[in-house]
This record gives sequence, C-alpha cells and structure tokens, in this order.
Amino acid sequence: MQLTVKLALMLGRVFSAAAFLGLAGSASPPLYAAPNGPMLSEETLDLGGRTRRFLVHDYSGGKPAPVVILLHGGGGNAENAVNMTQFDVIAERERLITVYPDGTGQTRLLTWNSSHCCSYARENQIDDVGFVSAIIDKLAASHRADPKRIYVTGMSNGAMMTHVIGRQLSTRVAAIGPVVGALFGDEPPPAGSVPAIIFVGADDKTVPGAGGAIGGNRGDGPLGQLRRPPADHDVAPARAAADYWAKADGCTHPETSHPAGAVLVLWASCKDGAEVAFYTVLDNGHAWPGGRAGRAEANQPTQAFSASEIMWAFFKRHTR
Repeated sequence: MQLTVKLALMLGRVFSAAAFLGLAGSASPPLYAAPNGPMLSEETLDLGGRTRRFLVHDYSGGKPAPVVILLHGGGGNAENAVNMTQFDVIAERERLITVYPDGTGQTRLLTWNSSHCCSYARENQIDDVGFVSAIIDKLAASHRADPKRIYVTGMSNGAMMTHVIGRQLSTRVAAIGPVVGALFGDEPPPAGSVPAIIFVGADDKTVPGAGGAIGGNRGDGPLGQLRRPPADHDVAPARAAADYWAKADGCTHPETSHPAGAVLVLWASCKDGAEVAFYTVLDNGHAWPGGRAGRAEANQPTQAFSASEIMWAFFKRHTR
C-alpha cells in the first residue's frame, strides 16, 4: 500500500525524532505501522498563546471509538510515547483511537506541569489540563470519539500528569493508568470517583518506591536530571497513589495476589462501580513494562508483563 504524502512526511518526523532520542539503533521499529493503514494525523490547538501539538492514530474505521490519551515521560515527546508504550498494537486490534500529545519545552525534550514537577512546564505554569481537555473537546466535536470512553495514561512525569488529569477532569475521563509515576502527598480529592490502574517498577530508582527525591541521590534517568527548583517536591511512596484513589473512590477491603511477573493489590468494592488496581512489576525499573526503552542506556522494560495489555483490559470495563 502506498503512503500518502502527508503520512510519509509524518513518518519521516517520527524517525528523525527517534534518532535524536537515541532510539534509531534499537532492535524494534520506532513506530508500529498497521498493515491496513490507520488514519494518522498530526494536529494542533492554540491554547494560552501557544500552539500545542498532538498525534492522532485512528484505527476506528470511522465510527465513534474509545480514546486512549498517552502522555510521554519527562524529556520525551509524542513520538517517544508511541515507541515506548507500543499501544498501537492494541489500538489496531481493538479499533481504538490513540492520542499522543506533546508537552512543552525549549527543545524537543518536553515536560508536563504535574503540580510539583517538572522543569519547563512547571516553571512556566503551563495549563496542561486545559490542553488535554481541549483535545477531548476537539475529538468529541468531530464525532471521532466516544465521550463516555476517554482514558488517560502516561509514563513517569506523564504518569504524574495523568494523576492531575484524573483529579481535575474526573467527570470527563472513564479511567486512568499511571505508569512508573507518583503523587506528592498534598493532592486535594477529586470531584468524583475515577477508576485507576497503577503500575510501578519494583526496581525503579528514578521514581523511588519508598518516596524521596526524583532520581534518588544520583539523579538517575532523564527525569532525575531535569532542572529541579526548590518548588519541586519529593515524591510520596508509591503505595500512596493507590491509597489516594482507593479513598477517593470509596473503596474497601483490598486483596493482594501474585499474577505472573507482579504483585497486585486490588480494591474491587468501590462506589460508582470504580475499582483501583496497584501493580508492582517485578524485574522492572523506570520503564514501561512490556514496552520499549526510550534510549539504549535507559532501563530495559521487562517483557514478562505487559502494562498496555492489562491496562486496556481494565479500561474497557469502565465507561463514564
């Protein structure tokens, strides 16, 4: 099948960005391309005096479809999130729309304003909640999206931002799925209940499971090496994120189990049909389990556990 000129140009940008981020030499391709040709588009919104960019990968076949918004990590970008999560494999199979927004920054190393982190976005108080809300509005207005099935996930700084979006857009998103992120411990409760599936790496040194400074004492990983003004807080222990959403969702009686490759704490008895799942993924550091590393020297994700597959199984159980 021949690519259109627009698609060819877009793929060129993807491979250029991959080379910049050290991805081009990886064993896996930077972008998963469906054989039946999804509708790929690069779109923009003007918000707060800025032009904001996001990628839309539409596998829906023209019908209103569930939307999964995936937020890259600190120092990454939209193309980076496509590669690291490998969520388009699921999107093609399930006929979803995946959306990959860009954060902000002075280079292509971009961040999200997740209240106490990170770098450029936090320092400039970028309205990233407004940006994600505007993306949802645009997709709904175009009748591409099913407004009752909007899901948000992200990695690292993108996971922190996912928590913020869940809190501030609790009436708009059907569920959230933060991956190797954290809360800071001073978050107010959300306006409504939000199902949440949370993944942390048992060996994560960048966002330490016990809480503390991002990057630890050595400033591990690109997130740990970003500028950290005094206003940036330490993160709370990993379990605090699960406890926060369990309390917000009125959950009781958590149960612990040991699925292959992980430890799961599950709150299934919650108000409004919500549930909270907290996975500690074994043999996984600061990486998207089952995905791809962002660069050769980064933590390599375990391939014994797929966060994307388990997350989608959780998401599709919940509608707004």
